[in-house]
Amino acid sequence: MMTRRQAIKTTALVTAAVAIAPAVIGQNNPVPATAGAFTLPPLPYALDALEPHIDARTMEIHHGKHHKAYVDNLNKAVAAHPGILTALRIEQMLQELGGGGVGIGFDMSKKMSELPVNIRTTIRNNGGGHFNHSLFWQMMKKDGGGEPKVELGKAIELSFGNFADFKTKFTEAATKTFGSGWAWLVLSKGKLAILSLPNQDSPLSGGEQPLLALDVWEHAYYLKYQNKRADYIAAWWNVVNWDFVAERYTKLKV
Repeated sequence: MMTRRQAIKTTALVTAAVAIAPAVIGQNNPVPATAGAFTLPPLPYALDALEPHIDARTMEIHHGKHHKAYVDNLNKAVAAHPGILTALRIEQMLQELGGGGVGIGFDMSKKMSELPVNIRTTIRNNGGGHFNHSLFWQMMKKDGGGEPKVELGKAIELSFGNFADFKTKFTEAATKTFGSGWAWLVLSKGKLAILSLPNQDSPLSGGEQPLLALDVWEHAYYLKYQNKRADYIAAWWNVVNWDFVAERYTKLKV
């Protein structure tokens, strides 16, 4: 179970990560801000910055269509229940939603239990989609890849033996995720762990603290890789922003 101190620490960091996305945007990324309680964060790079590993057209659709749809649908749910939801940040919603068997985490809060099932489902699917993607864009960068350094690198060696073994296990989790979902590197009770979660489920709902994520929904790769998910995963390692991931680890570790 995550302690109150850890929960507050996590809330503060994930809020900053979602709300303060870098403003370095190429002119070929003209997605307008979304009206409502939640907004679509800009990409921290141009649409073609991750080429040739992730193509510009995929990024345009993934960010400007799919992520925007999650934000729009989440805002509709908030508008329908402003008394309960307006004051909550997205990470608070997901934490209070509870794990529902995902990891070791919070039970559903009384506040969330008072909401209709369809609204809770919208928060899990669309709120999770908004939060997950807001982190995902920052977990990648132009000329990324390589291996993490300093504290995170040592922690990975301690938990998985070495970076190569970690990479193999994470790749396996992403490859074997059935249907749509995500592979995650998380902090769970202060230790590193790899998770595979379905749909847009967030580690926050299970009490885990997300560090690194890979979206394996088909819309994340199908235009370029078709059904070759393994090729997409292999290419993705070349754009991982280890600086961002390492910074999260340093701030979130117990």
